[in-house]
Amino acid sequence: MTPYELIHDLHWSDCPAPVQTRAELCILDLIGVAAGAMGTDLSAIIRDHAVETFGGTVPILFDGRTASAPGAALAGAMTIDALDGHDGFNAAKGHVGCALLPAVLAFAEQTGADGSEFLATIVMGYEFGSRLSVAQHATTPDYHTSGSWGAVVAAAAGARLLRLDHQRTREALGIAEYHGPRSQMMRCIDHPTMVKDGSGWGAMAGVSAAQLARRGFTGAPAITVESTPTFWTDLGTNWLILDQYFKPYPVCRWAHGPIDGVLKLARDHNVSAAQVARIEVTTFHESVRLATRRPRNTEEAQYSTSFPSAVAMVRGDVGPAGITGDALSDPEILRLSDNLVMQESDSANAAFPATRLSRVDLVQTDGTVLKGEYLQPRWDPVAPPTEAELRAKFHGLADPVLGADRADAIEAALADLANTGLRPLTDLLYQPIN
Repeated sequence: MTPYELIHDLHWSDCPAPVQTRAELCILDLIGVAAGAMGTDLSAIIRDHAVETFGGTVPILFDGRTASAPGAALAGAMTIDALDGHDGFNAAKGHVGCALLPAVLAFAEQTGADGSEFLATIVMGYEFGSRLSVAQHATTPDYHTSGSWGAVVAAAAGARLLRLDHQRTREALGIAEYHGPRSQMMRCIDHPTMVKDGSGWGAMAGVSAAQLARRGFTGAPAITVESTPTFWTDLGTNWLILDQYFKPYPVCRWAHGPIDGVLKLARDHNVSAAQVARIEVTTFHESVRLATRRPRNTEEAQYSTSFPSAVAMVRGDVGPAGITGDALSDPEILRLSDNLVMQESDSANAAFPATRLSRVDLVQTDGTVLKGEYLQPRWDPVAPPTEAELRAKFHGLADPVLGADRADAIEAALADLANTGLRPLTDLLYQPIN
């Protein structure tokens, strides 16, 4: 199977049962993260911007207003990115679903796609995007944000749902790769702001690329598709949607190992924050670069290792409330964040990005040191969450925002999507939040 055959010829019935189940759970997880993000400043700003700047008839996720297809995709992807709790792919050092789902929703609204076609396009996007991301990392020296290849994924989804022919699909991918945001990821790590992982701009560029190609606009060939044949040889046999990780905490994945280490030691030794003088973390370079100790806003809290580790020690978990509001000025959290010590490990560096290893030690106020072991973050592909855990995560994020009844209805509509079509689901997704 070639990349172009994957884009246009993959059918829902071609997908094995585990892939079908995973696709539904990926969508549910992304919807939950989007709902949980609706109260963030980033989401409010980008949705207002989409309405003001991108006039059109495509509904914006959970907003009640409309924009153009690129504008709705921009708003949806940046809303998901705002909470930073969405799935990811280790080899990509980034995320496929964040740009993909809003783009597919926008095109499905325009084309009247049925439920099976919607689901098949999601699977196609994960398979296409996972390989594309690795191909880009292998052929480009800079470490770009997910939006750089997310744009091409969004264009592929558009080419499929708009039923572009082979040549116009090729142009769409080329336009998207050329105009997709080649943003420097570590720049955002060192200076956390609302620019995040570039997925919103990638979705916007990719949707625009497919629309332009449909009209006859031409683009340079997509190098990461056409010049990297070795990355596409296992299409249809190795399902990379099953290799995505999920996030139990709404912060950068690189901080998850230290958070898990803190929680495990606290639980195993029944130790409280007041008994801890210092948290010591040994991990890989990129995690050490998450160096904001006293975040002033949600974005700085999400791109930190010390702060969410301190939140975990003080509050016993890291949820949306731990990265905003009074958590940012909690004196006990700030004490532990200020005192946290980080150091790099050669073995953890060597294992990255396939594995994100971290070790935590807790130095107690009496001088006793509780030593941890190297851990991988929870919900990695080698030890994925159960279906029940992902559904519980969805409800933990969605119920407080949407209400339990609406969240239950979204879950039920998604489960029956292949049979009933998209409208029962999208009617629930596009209603504004009361």
